[in-house]
Amino acid sequence: MRCPFCGNEDTQVKDSRSSEDGTAIRRRRLCPDCGGRFTTFERVQLRELMVIKKSGRRVPFDREKLARSVNVALRKRPVDPERVERMISGIVRQLESLGESEIRSEIIGGHIMEGLKNLDDVAYVRFASVYQNFRDLKAFVDILGEMKGEETDSSKPRRED
Repeated sequence: MRCPFCGNEDTQVKDSRSSEDGTAIRRRRLCPDCGGRFTTFERVQLRELMVIKKSGRRVPFDREKLARSVNVALRKRPVDPERVERMISGIVRQLESLGESEIRSEIIGGHIMEGLKNLDDVAYVRFASVYQNFRDLKAFVDILGEMKGEETDSSKPRRED
């Protein structure tokens, strides 16, 4: 693994541990040249995924890009980073298990929205406002109404026959 500080090709692994959810191996590394310490993660990749953008362009799937977009939506929200990482890993596993090597960006966005809806309402609305490209206030109010309707439906007592 190349050192991110000096570019040395020969770094040493000092410690390896499984991540909390067991989906990755965390490795602490040391560069013998510059003394820099850094962490790497090793994850299983079932298949090489390609994303089909709205424009029709195809790009390689990037887990880090997915994580960045989720973290932008969650900025300054009181959500445990472990829960966020579990959500991201779950989305990636779902995408890999679809059995397709090419996935439309809308499918990925839908998975992210579903995950955020279960994680944090504010982050969900933030992501939805960018992802669904709200053109006017009515679209924004509609999604809030949907969320409020779900809260109302789930708070009603269910009648058993």
